[in-house]
Amino acid sequence: MPLYHKLGDFPQKRHTQFEKPNGGFYYEQLFGTEGFHGHSSLSYHVHRPTQVKEILNSYSVEPKIAIGKNIKSLLFKGFELKPENDFLDSRKAMLVNKDCIIGLAAPKESLRNYFYKNADADEMLFIHKGKGKLRTMLGNIPFEYGDYLIIPRGIIYQIEFETEENRLFYVESYSPFYTPKRYKNQSGQHLEHSPFCERDFILPTELETHDEKGDFLIKIKKEGMMHEVIYATHPFDVVGWDGYNFPYGFSIHNFEPITGRVHQPPPVHQTFETATFVVCSFCPRLYDYHPKAIPAPYNHSNIDSDEVLYYVDGDFMSRNNIEQGHITLHPKGIPHGPAPGAMERSIGHKETLELAVMVDTFRPLMVTEEAMGLDDGQYYKSWTE
Repeated sequence: MPLYHKLGDFPQKRHTQFEKPNGGFYYEQLFGTEGFHGHSSLSYHVHRPTQVKEILNSYSVEPKIAIGKNIKSLLFKGFELKPENDFLDSRKAMLVNKDCIIGLAAPKESLRNYFYKNADADEMLFIHKGKGKLRTMLGNIPFEYGDYLIIPRGIIYQIEFETEENRLFYVESYSPFYTPKRYKNQSGQHLEHSPFCERDFILPTELETHDEKGDFLIKIKKEGMMHEVIYATHPFDVVGWDGYNFPYGFSIHNFEPITGRVHQPPPVHQTFETATFVVCSFCPRLYDYHPKAIPAPYNHSNIDSDEVLYYVDGDFMSRNNIEQGHITLHPKGIPHGPAPGAMERSIGHKETLELAVMVDTFRPLMVTEEAMGLDDGQYYKSWTE
């Protein structure tokens, strides 16, 4: 079964009266996906969650495309992205297609002056630098270096940082994030060979319940537009909820790598999947132990997917001159593999301390103007000797 969670108070029976202690009723809301077919939760609110007082500004946040049809391998120096105070302003789309947006963010300040909702996409935030708390309508989640935060579409949230230097790698997906099917049995429980299990997930706690009326600004992203909407009551007014659709965290440091006698293909590192791309975690691990093993990956053709690697920490053994925060794009249509000398250099080594996040998309990615501002200009030639 999918992971069930609950917080606060709610009636024993769905869709029945839930009375307030001092009179009146709490208001039930179904928070579901894929119509009435997908994962859902039922939440109970102090006030009706439907009270829109005003819609202020609406403006485009669609990424500007620099390369629409790309055949070039590219490297972007992510840490050259300049920090900005505002959380949303700091988010810069790097690579996009009809299925997802892959980007970077370097927010200096917490999101406190407004609330945010992505009405189109589930979000995956990877915390490269920083520490703090994700505050949501369904509870709060602490985070730190190495955490993935999965935020389903429609969740209203704020984010608080204890730090000023914060670096995030993020993916917005127009299809839901799941853990890989092959790690789970027929009812959805993670199997013994899975590189992580249910107890590794960081679930929401500390449910905030605000009984406040006023003007509450929520920025809602929908169809490439940002809409500034004024709600009449505080969006964190849930007294209780239960179900299967909620935000959660997972630390990349809790991913247990699968190794073998010879080099293992990238799917053994898979952490999340959607209908249109997969996410993999490359973590510190022992190398292959066949006496003639070549630890470096073999050359492989990108026939069906674009490969994006975000380098987090350590010495990435297959590449030269890779630093923290770099992003490489290996597009479909041309093969790629270890940098010259990397294969030979890997022989005899027993382990790697690399840490990286990979996103493989099934449709080609377009490159944005923001990304080209971080392009090193030379990476596509790095396989020549």
